[in-house]
Amino acid sequence: CDLEIVSQPEIDVTQAEPGKAFIFTAEVAVKPEVTLGEYKGVEVPKSETEVTDEDVDAELKKEQEKNSRTISVEDRAAQLNDIVTIDFEGSVDGVPFDGGQATEYPLTLGSNTFIPGFEEQLVGAKVGDDVDVKVTFPEEYQAKELAGKEAIFKCAVKKIEAKELPELDDDFAKDVSEFDTLAEYKEHVKTNLEDKKANEAKRAKEDAAVDKVIENAQMDIPEAMLMTQCRQMLDDFSRRMQSQGLSMDQYFQFTGMTAEKMMEDMKPQALKRIQTRLVLEKVAEAENIQPSEEEITEEIQKMADAYKMEADKIREAIGESGLEQMKKDMAVQKAVTVIADAAVEVEKAADAE
Repeated sequence: CDLEIVSQPEIDVTQAEPGKAFIFTAEVAVKPEVTLGEYKGVEVPKSETEVTDEDVDAELKKEQEKNSRTISVEDRAAQLNDIVTIDFEGSVDGVPFDGGQATEYPLTLGSNTFIPGFEEQLVGAKVGDDVDVKVTFPEEYQAKELAGKEAIFKCAVKKIEAKELPELDDDFAKDVSEFDTLAEYKEHVKTNLEDKKANEAKRAKEDAAVDKVIENAQMDIPEAMLMTQCRQMLDDFSRRMQSQGLSMDQYFQFTGMTAEKMMEDMKPQALKRIQTRLVLEKVAEAENIQPSEEEITEEIQKMADAYKMEADKIREAIGESGLEQMKKDMAVQKAVTVIADAAVEVEKAADAE
């Protein structure tokens, strides 16, 4: 029997009596059959790859921001983009609430990190001022007992700092790069942006082409397969949280989320992952795509370099089943290239933006 099982089993015990045979049934989902539609020559929107002067200027501005210094402001009131250090205490109907207090809190005005309307009310304040900031918590605020409520935050302005940006000149270019002139540095920034946009366009073309091929194909995804994928995604998310020092219980407590709700939210993404994999495997099969021995050796060498191990040790560690999985993954990646290379780029309609 060469069925490929794609879900966790649902066990149903039919006989479990002392002295008798233990009888149970295990219900599993098997890999669904895929019928391909058109997969070569699908139409995809053409991506914009031109880099404008505005793009270059925006990149230079980011670099300026990174190299800015903060200077203390004593002789004027706070403005947008200033960093204002405040002590604050929030209350609703005169009663302070949990989490509504802080001391020496640095807040960038205009960063929109606080409740809407909060930061604007500190514009015009000077060091030493006390400001009553009146705000209304959003209706969908995460702390349900505060949602939609009016609050007053008593703020004491302790310090105002402004960002000072370096001049965009040859000295700036020397400081942030290996180039001696701003003109050379700008050219370098432009080249990097062109490479980045070309890579983004390549990925966008691949994604759009694969989406079309999924649309043109037919397949029925069993619910059990979908739920297995959702559980794997939830496990991956849990591992990422734990690597950041946060347990899932803490995450649920902070966000008001539940495992069931997360699984439900993950369904569309899980479905897309399954459809993508199945369709690409089918294209690889239809086109008889298989990685060559040289390509497999090259891939193992890349892994060996990454893990600083010898190639034969890597091959030994992944074993026969690991090698088969690697070949499948490589074939799937090649199928993406086949689909994208054959795709026809068409100009986006003016109203498609």
